[in-house]
Amino acid sequence: MADSVQVRLAYGRTGLDVELPREQTTVVEPQFRPGAADQRAMLRKALRNPVAGPPLRDRVRPGQTVAVSLCDSTRPQPRHLMIPALLDELDGIIRIADVVLLVATGTHRANTDDELREMLGDEVVDAVRVVNHDARDADSLVWRGKYGNDVPVWLNREWVAADVRITTGFVEPHFFAGFSGGPKLVAPGLAGLDTVLTLHDAARIAHPNATWGVIDGNPVHDDVRAIAAGTGVDFAFDVILNREHQIIEAFAGDLLPMHRAACAAAERLAMRPVPAPFDVVVTTNSGYPLDQNLYQAVKGMSAAAKVVKPGGLIICAAECRDGFPDHGSFREVLASSASPQGLLADIEAREHTVPDQWQVQIQAKIQSKARVAVRSDYLSRDELRSAHLAHCADVEQAVLDELAVVGPAARVCVLPEGPQTIPYLAGTGEELAP
Repeated sequence: MADSVQVRLAYGRTGLDVELPREQTTVVEPQFRPGAADQRAMLRKALRNPVAGPPLRDRVRPGQTVAVSLCDSTRPQPRHLMIPALLDELDGIIRIADVVLLVATGTHRANTDDELREMLGDEVVDAVRVVNHDARDADSLVWRGKYGNDVPVWLNREWVAADVRITTGFVEPHFFAGFSGGPKLVAPGLAGLDTVLTLHDAARIAHPNATWGVIDGNPVHDDVRAIAAGTGVDFAFDVILNREHQIIEAFAGDLLPMHRAACAAAERLAMRPVPAPFDVVVTTNSGYPLDQNLYQAVKGMSAAAKVVKPGGLIICAAECRDGFPDHGSFREVLASSASPQGLLADIEAREHTVPDQWQVQIQAKIQSKARVAVRSDYLSRDELRSAHLAHCADVEQAVLDELAVVGPAARVCVLPEGPQTIPYLAGTGEELAP
């Protein structure tokens, strides 16, 4: 292509290079900051100089039990750095035998031993008890009452029983909870299925404030925050990452002020204004591990939907090596109606929430606005068709074909890092205010 711009899309572990017409293409990325020169030192400093409240070592006593909540394998949390830093601070006060690491799976599948070792490192897995949370195992849950807007709260038994409860995670914009990290590591992360289904019901997901970057007045985040505050978190530890998954900022301390500070920092990096909507938006789901399945890839589609023209085309490059996935109800719910509009009508008419319907609801809403095609090495044309999605064999060619149809005035937006960047239309008042 004579006058073109080459863009590397975050795709799987290796990336995907595309070449697009320079004059018609706008590339929108988060502000890049290099990782800290000494990431371990940054983590240690955060633990010893919290945003609010005393340092971690001043919050624990010998003989206490400690439960630590951490993200599962679908999230790029640098657990191999954060958990050892945390354990180092506890060393000499808390016995390693009194620590349990709880993988906050929400309703996702359990992580395998190989995945846990990749996430945490052999030394941690061999030394510390690691437990996958199971939202469907009634015996592993404890009733905690109702919080927020009448949410019935069941939480992981080991989390509730611990003397000291610590959340760890990373903060990025989230497509209906506002931001990730912080209180989400309690619920839905360590919650029972009934709790998760209530937090993700159709009315909450359809609320206009249940969107990227909004935490106050967001019915999902308001309830998540109420559950964490009401049931108790003793210390919280979050980081912000760049596109190379390196730590650029670390935050620790009392849960809510810590998380609010991290959200403000993430917003400054991720929010990007654009002057007008685009005919075509090429997006990703931020590469591995976030693009392991189609369920997660809805986040990348949602970021693109913010700035695509009605009737425009979204092309989402997501590897989806784990398929839809096969576990959970996402695939079943997607196939339960003949069209996105039918799916939305069915979901809105339900009296009870079905597992994974929230992801289908958001995908269907996006498809009610724009056409969506997916570039994946692991999902076939027929599989994508069953999800009401078009198949994209070649991103470059698909863009060129669409431009030829729309005409010379057509414009393309590329979000190489997908939901790590949240574009918004300048002048619409969509600037975030966490």
